[in-house]
Parts: sequence; C-alpha cells; structure tokens
Amino acid sequence: MSPLSTPAIADAISFFRLSCGRWRSQRSSHHLLHRRAEAGDSWIEVVELPPDDARLIAIAELHGEQAGALAGGCRVTWNASMAWDRAGEAHAGESVFGLIPTDREGRSGLLLRDRGYAETAPVAGHFAMDERDGLLLTTGYETMNSLERFSFAGPNVRLRTSTVEGLSNTASFCVETRVLEATPTPGGGAAGPEAGGSEGPGEGALSVLGW
Repeated sequence: MSPLSTPAIADAISFFRLSCGRWRSQRSSHHLLHRRAEAGDSWIEVVELPPDDARLIAIAELHGEQAGALAGGCRVTWNASMAWDRAGEAHAGESVFGLIPTDREGRSGLLLRDRGYAETAPVAGHFAMDERDGLLLTTGYETMNSLERFSFAGPNVRLRTSTVEGLSNTASFCVETRVLEATPTPGGGAAGPEAGGSEGPGEGALSVLGW
C-alpha cells in the first residue's frame, strides 16, 4: 500500500473520525444559471462528539429519533470567503450533527442536524458509503436538494463534489488539505473554533456539513 493511500473505511462514523481536525478547503463553484465559476476558500475544524453527548441527544429528540441509536457525531466550525463576496461579507458559523445508522454495517442511515442552510430549522438528511468508500450525503429542503460526495485521496487530502438543485443550481469541487500545525487564516486569525461565528453562511457556502 502506498504511504499516501487511505486504508479501507469500515463505516460512516469511521469516515467522520478520519475527517476530524483542522482543514483548509479550496473550492470552485459553478453557478449554472449565470454560466460562471466562483472561487472560494474555507478554514474548517471538525471535532468528534461521543454518542452520549448532550447536544447529540437533544438533536435526536428534536427529530423524534431514539438517542440510543446514535453512533456518534461531530461539531463543525467554519470560516469561508467567496470571490463574489461584497466588502465585509463573510460566511462563518458552527453546527452539530449526529449519525444514526439504519443498516448492520453502519454504512448508511440518517444524518441529523441542529440547523439547515437553505433554511435555519433543524434538518435530517441521509448518508451512504459507496463501493469505493466514498461518503454520499443527501439533504432535501423545501426549495432545493443537495448531494455531496466526500472521499480521501490520502490521510491528509480530502476531495468533495457537490450539486444543489432548486432555486439555486450550482456544482462545486473542493480540495481539502489537513492543517498539521497552527496556520494563520487570510483574516489573520488561526484556523479552528475561534475562526467561526454565530452567523450562518450565505448561498455560496451551502453544504450538508456546513462548509
């Protein structure tokens, strides 16, 4: 096995554990209506939460699901910028989500979020791992649907493709690299929880996982 390759990933919660840490995401979004592409840059931190975390239990109860079925979850904090942003505009925030497997192997199931992005209300999506150990995430909103696929090109490199169909039709590709040491963000701060804020992202940062 090549030192840059990633071993087989048994289940979805293992995929999320591999995703924990600090990341820099470089993104190209294609706005199909405008026939134009927009570049973006994000700083992300993913922190694992155990199944008995009070925040995950609250999310399960909010969605009418059994808390005992939780396999775990994560807290995601992000700070992003897009090329078309107006002066002073930023996309920053934080979200918590939990996983409830619906198969014996833990490779498919429900993704419960404390808030959505097309809408600020809590939202439930679905996750499924494909035959190449990529993670597919689907979320349906009242006005749009999103589909994302995450995969590892190595332990410290993750790829993401996403499409949003509805009022806003976009297709995006991201290359995400793990931050192995404290690295200043473009705004002068460090990548991590302090980089996020309480404001939700705009349309350009729409994502099932929040970045």
